Amino acid sequence: MELILNNIPTILALMATGVVAGVLAGLLGVGGGIVIVPILYFLFQSFGVSADSAMVIATATSLATIVPTSISSIRSHKKKDNVDFSLLKLWGPFILCGVLLGSYLVTRLNGELLTTLFGIIATLSALNMLFGSKNAIFQSLPGTAGQAGMGTSVGLFSSLVGIGGGTLTVPMLTFCNYPAHKAVGTAAAVGLLISLPAAITMLVIGVTPADAPLGTFGLVNLVGFICIVPLTVLFAPVGANLANKMDAAKLKKVFAVVLMITGLRMLSQLFF
Repeated sequence: MELILNNIPTILALMATGVVAGVLAGLLGVGGGIVIVPILYFLFQSFGVSADSAMVIATATSLATIVPTSISSIRSHKKKDNVDFSLLKLWGPFILCGVLLGSYLVTRLNGELLTTLFGIIATLSALNMLFGSKNAIFQSLPGTAGQAGMGTSVGLFSSLVGIGGGTLTVPMLTFCNYPAHKAVGTAAAVGLLISLPAAITMLVIGVTPADAPLGTFGLVNLVGFICIVPLTVLFAPVGANLANKMDAAKLKKVFAVVLMITGLRMLSQLFF
């Protein structure tokens, strides 16, 4: 009990992270990881954790939180027949290969490199939200070799920066004239294929940094996981209800600007 009382500010901050991630996920349809990673990155540093350690722990913890939330999302999309299992069957082995490689690299790479990669992906995602065309670039998905490359890339880069399938999978599929509703539903399943093996790998073979925050095992902060997940699940429907009452398109552009500023700030922290 004394341990909990001494860490109330930390616990409250982690719970607030879950609330924000849940509301934004329901309101704007953005993946939790793209929100959770930068919040944890800056939050852990405010607790005295180094930037390098903060990034790898934020990445691993984010992936762990995506596991239960993606399961809930899959159930919802499956009821609407929006999960393309034939595509998952083709992409699955390549996603897994990319995830295992990316997860291993997270346990070995310098946090600065991961921060740089996240900053770039966040900035590009923001630009796509602001200026991306809704028109397909290609008429259809490429052949098996091309889709193998797409699946491997999604698994590799998503696990490297702690995000689920939506951030990369949805744009890739929609650029290839793939139905948007199917892309979103299938991306939820991709999120589980990414997050589960990645989180387990980082939990088991990750070496806990000396300055890691309370409750970190391997590279996963279990206190963060316990605080974030229930509130993300609880507040996602709140965000979805707000979306029906507010102009979600305008809010998504505001979020894109905030995301771009966040990505650029993470990049600038490395050089200034």
